[in-house]
Amino acid sequence: MKVIIRATASEASHHLAEHIIQSINTFTPTEAHPKFVLGLPTGSSPERIYAKLVAAHRAHRISFANVVTFNMDEYVGLPEDHPESYHSFMYKHFFAHIDIDPANVNILNGNAPNLAVECADYEARMKAAGGIDLFLGGIGPDGHIAFNEPGSSLASRTRVKTLAEDTIRANSRFFNNDLSLVPKQALTIGVGTVMDAREVCLIVLGASKAIALQKTIEGGVSQMWTATCLQMHPNATIACDDAATEEMLVKTVKYFKSIETVIAHTTPANQSTAIETLASPLPMTPPPSTEKAAGWRGALKELRIDTKQDLPDNEDMELTPDSMSARVAAIDSAIGMSPPEKRRSLPPVRQSTIDGDFGNMHRRVSGVGA
Repeated sequence: MKVIIRATASEASHHLAEHIIQSINTFTPTEAHPKFVLGLPTGSSPERIYAKLVAAHRAHRISFANVVTFNMDEYVGLPEDHPESYHSFMYKHFFAHIDIDPANVNILNGNAPNLAVECADYEARMKAAGGIDLFLGGIGPDGHIAFNEPGSSLASRTRVKTLAEDTIRANSRFFNNDLSLVPKQALTIGVGTVMDAREVCLIVLGASKAIALQKTIEGGVSQMWTATCLQMHPNATIACDDAATEEMLVKTVKYFKSIETVIAHTTPANQSTAIETLASPLPMTPPPSTEKAAGWRGALKELRIDTKQDLPDNEDMELTPDSMSARVAAIDSAIGMSPPEKRRSLPPVRQSTIDGDFGNMHRRVSGVGA
């Protein structure tokens, strides 16, 4: 997952708008996949992106004539011409200002006579179009993506969904803050539908989304925060402003900003050098010399534990700094790591101790054999 952090909402929106423009302009149509397929959201978060895409179209930087769109969701029971329907939103903010063919615009019909059939047909249309190339989205304060509320299956497909109270309350601002006017159900693509897209980009803005963003990036994958599914997507990007990162760990924010800094200062030549460097084998540690190896083996043979010596005063047998340095120095000397003038001779092993130990062992073995 890539996380792009910008100081302001406008800068974060600009980044994703430019990415969408580049993706469409560099798309290579084929017979099996003739048009770029773009998934789109509604709500306040993507409004700046739509404005920047419209501006780019007017500046002749991009055409949407070869683009097919699929929206994420639509309210159930709200007429298409209602000012707060997602049909109205999309035409007001985007479709009415670009050169897209109306036949290439796909939005769920929340007034269909059979909602289950409408949802199944929507999935079929996406598949027939060649699948979603890029799905743009946002997240709710409770971490939902599209209308996949907390508790939604991470394998879910397009379906009817009852909205959570938090979502209804958040959307009431579009209905004169009257909760009774907000639809209680919606048609929505599923989490699994989002995951099928070749690329997913989220725009997350403002402090009100800070907890949701923190869960999405730093939390575990959970059906209670459905946007966390993007942790498992192979090509996911989140663009956010500084305000949205307020709940994230400082080191997490620094990490993603540092990645951008590295990329910004990396030229194609440097990238080539980096790849060559990584591809070359790491330097091998030279094998120890025969003389040193022999000294090491000899030192091990001479290291013995005197089991009869008195225990030190500290009964817990902790290594004090003095005792540790003494032992390290002795071992260093034994294997030839210390300079000759600093080497210390090891104390000789008492022959009587060795003879006594082997004598006791011989008597025990003889007794068992008898």
